[in-house]
Amino acid sequence: MQENYDIIVVGAGHAGCEAAAAAANMGSKVLLITMNMQTIAQMSCNPAMGGIAKGQIVREIDAMGGYSGVVSDKSSIQFRMLNRSKGPAMWSPRTQNDRMMFAGLWREMLEQTPNVDFWQDMVRKLILSEDGKRAEGIVTGMGLEFRAKAVILTNGTFLNGIIHIGEKQLGGGRTGESASYGITEQLVQIGFESGRMKTGTPPRIDGRSIDYSRVERQDGDEVIDKFSYLGGTSPFIGDSPKKQIPCYVTYTNQKVHDILKTGFEKSPMFQGRIQGLGPRYCPSIEDKITRFSERERHQLFIEPEGWNTIEIYLNGFSSSLPENVQQKALRLIPGLENSKMFRPGYAIEYDYFPPTQLRHTLETQLIENLYFAGQINGTTGYEEAASQGLMAGINAHLKLKEKEPLVLNRYEAYIGVLIDDLVTKGTDEPYRMFTSRAEYRLLLRQDNADVRLTPLSNRIGLASQERLDNVNSKIENYSQVIHYFKNTSAEPYVLNPFLESIESASISQKTRYANILSRPNISIFDIKNNDEGLAENMKVYSNEVLEQAEILIKYEGYIEREKENADKHKRLEDFKIKPDFNFDSVLGLGAEAREKLSKFRPTTIGQASRISGINPADVSVLLVSLGR
Repeated sequence: MQENYDIIVVGAGHAGCEAAAAAANMGSKVLLITMNMQTIAQMSCNPAMGGIAKGQIVREIDAMGGYSGVVSDKSSIQFRMLNRSKGPAMWSPRTQNDRMMFAGLWREMLEQTPNVDFWQDMVRKLILSEDGKRAEGIVTGMGLEFRAKAVILTNGTFLNGIIHIGEKQLGGGRTGESASYGITEQLVQIGFESGRMKTGTPPRIDGRSIDYSRVERQDGDEVIDKFSYLGGTSPFIGDSPKKQIPCYVTYTNQKVHDILKTGFEKSPMFQGRIQGLGPRYCPSIEDKITRFSERERHQLFIEPEGWNTIEIYLNGFSSSLPENVQQKALRLIPGLENSKMFRPGYAIEYDYFPPTQLRHTLETQLIENLYFAGQINGTTGYEEAASQGLMAGINAHLKLKEKEPLVLNRYEAYIGVLIDDLVTKGTDEPYRMFTSRAEYRLLLRQDNADVRLTPLSNRIGLASQERLDNVNSKIENYSQVIHYFKNTSAEPYVLNPFLESIESASISQKTRYANILSRPNISIFDIKNNDEGLAENMKVYSNEVLEQAEILIKYEGYIEREKENADKHKRLEDFKIKPDFNFDSVLGLGAEAREKLSKFRPTTIGQASRISGINPADVSVLLVSLGR
């Protein structure tokens, strides 16, 4: 071990792992500190990656050279592309994962990353400069001091964590692991604002005790897209799955709800023992039956935890009720009548720091070279945490090298939407990403994350040349396909039988393939499969390239319109505000505007316009004051 590092990353969850990998791959000497080396990149809650909007984030992390996509592919036990029935802006990849394999692969990849050292210990204190304005290292629970030029805190749910099961309260960051103490108290004393949040997890069940004949089977996709743009990293062969494990669906009923209600008098949530707000979009089962009392049943997903384990994750049954109430309720659910629990569900309450105290680089405003990433910023989800870790690692390294920071805009990435929402709007409940949060979601599709972000990441020294070469080849190939479709015509006698079979208007003369493809319910593969000449010309292109070309042809008008709106947004982002700008000196700004702008310190007019309480008139006044 050495005492001095470029960057110290505190915590080895999804945020910490991506932060350490990014900074180290860019050339910084990194120390990754975790309380338990056996739980690096632990999937503390559900054994899955991706989902609605979250899958786009994993693709973006991968496009920039992060590890989450590769690890997810290698450890996947099932793949599904969600929302296929909707437009491509909504398509979201998701994997079920082998929990132990996922964590093991993450540790293996980190151990093979030069410039990463590890240390197992709790961090109880930051070392600051003499004036208290700059982070210079940490002090561990064993009293050891490690010095660094920058520190990234990714403490997850461990800061003063309390586990709730009925009337029982246990100190811990997750089941079987102790909480972390000292950092919150130090930061609050310095002047940081902190709060409490809550999340939860469902019981784990013995899969041998489930009657699968009484539940609905849910298989993965036949065609596997995967997360990583590098390809060749999953347990699947080609486009067909080598092997996948099914999930299952079951439902609660009124009897289940009645049993759960008997535990409400001992519920920490209903009795006021939990002060923190839980995730709105992932409520506990007791919260569901209270808030949605008119519903007779709630959907539950039976999710395997891996290839070689019988442990089952019961998605949708998060609970902090007494364990005996949980067990009684489970046995009234179809298929779970004889179920055995490995451990009960529980709620966990922990400290977080409102993210309006951060810059867009995720550096804190109060302490220079101190960065926050993950649940410490009030977010929920592996994907949201991992993306923040990636950006904190990137920006800590760039600052130490005295280079321009990398801040992704809202029209460039879901990661940009996430961080901008946190920094400009804040959150008082666990923040979760949705496609509806992105104004430019047709530009931010999961299929083009590499085109959007790999060139940016390559320029800063993170995304490899191999990744950039893949992107350039992809762009060249789909451009060729688009050119062919726009400039080559289909013969009526070739395609009319197909068009008539799907009740689409037949063509009376040669018609551009692009015009036919623009029709609803016709895919590029439909045309290819019914036109031998086209199929022969297209055989050199992968399905990924053909699908990309189809999207760009079908939605060309909508994409151009969204690009125009993004350009308007970009012009506001180009109007910079100096860090020391005195908002109180601007005549014409209302009292609320001056207060909010002075507190959040936006760096551009665009950021200022998105702060709650700033109206268009305030923006106009600012533009005039900046000489625009």
